[in-house]
Amino acid sequence: MQFKEIIGHNSVKTQLIQSANSGRIPHAQLFLGPVGSGKLALAIAFVQYVLCENKTDGDACGECNSCVKSSKFAHPDIHFSFPFIGAKNTSNNFLNDWRKAIGENPYQDINQWLQYIGAENKQGNINKDECLNIIRKLSLKSFESTYKVLIMWLPEYLGKEGNRLLKLIEEPPENTLFILVAENQDLILNTILSRCQIVKINQLSDEEIVEGLVSKFEIETEKARSIAHLANGNFNEALKIIVQQENDNSKIFLEWMRKCYKGNGVELVAWVEKFAAIGRENQKQFLRYALHFMREYLVVKMTGNEKVRLQPDELKTAMNLTKVIEFEQIQRITTLLDDCFYYIERNANPKVLLLDTSIKMNEILKSKVLVES
Repeated sequence: MQFKEIIGHNSVKTQLIQSANSGRIPHAQLFLGPVGSGKLALAIAFVQYVLCENKTDGDACGECNSCVKSSKFAHPDIHFSFPFIGAKNTSNNFLNDWRKAIGENPYQDINQWLQYIGAENKQGNINKDECLNIIRKLSLKSFESTYKVLIMWLPEYLGKEGNRLLKLIEEPPENTLFILVAENQDLILNTILSRCQIVKINQLSDEEIVEGLVSKFEIETEKARSIAHLANGNFNEALKIIVQQENDNSKIFLEWMRKCYKGNGVELVAWVEKFAAIGRENQKQFLRYALHFMREYLVVKMTGNEKVRLQPDELKTAMNLTKVIEFEQIQRITTLLDDCFYYIERNANPKVLLLDTSIKMNEILKSKVLVES
């Protein structure tokens, strides 16, 4: 992957190129940015540039032996680590899937990746065996290049197992590079953070997303602008919108809100049964969408401005809800959704949790009616 293939981030690209050209590359870097910003793609392009045998004007040549292998994610001196499923597995068991997945979409999110490998209800992690696997790989001599590189996607999934890598990160073998690609530094051990130089990756601007959509997919500029507005700096979300203009999560959420408002117990139980079967990662994705909708609804409620990051059907529903949901209820709903997400992450029984949440949602939605009566 070359820098020219990556949307936006020109200042970051310049910074990385200067670092590589100077020969003073920090041995441990943390590429930190929001979902869909392209931080993984940047990390891969940077490593390809570092290992390229015939660097051109500000980019890897794309043609040398090293670049050919790097572009296929199969360079023997570039090692990948990422969340996976299975207590005794390591990333080695999923490398073929990983190469296909990032080849198709290097902007993917964790939910897409886990569903790609059939996680269903299982949550991803980076376990003890994977840490030992990393230590073993990086203790070997490089095969073809000056550097050995580890690109770890989402070190947040290391948890306390990250302690096993501290010594290796602090005192790595000669010419070893660690590139950690993260979204939430609060979930990473401080002892790891303190050993890394942070490369901040901002979310993409609407203009950058428009440019990427027009150049990569030959989409009409006006349509690209509409998609970029909805994507909110997340190119992965823009790709989802292209594939499926109507977001399934929006349909599920609006259906749920209607059932919660009606408060029919039989219908709510049926909805919960169906929702519980979609898998934990999909449930988390749904709750992220629900929180997004409520944030945009708040803007509509406060300003009456319809230029929010909602699709037409969602915006119509949001406008209708202004007659039903008041500011105090928005706060309570947001807190309820946050709590639900917290417990889903901690393996709560989804049927019990979602039914309880649905009942509480009904109480919140009806509270305005009760006060007025």
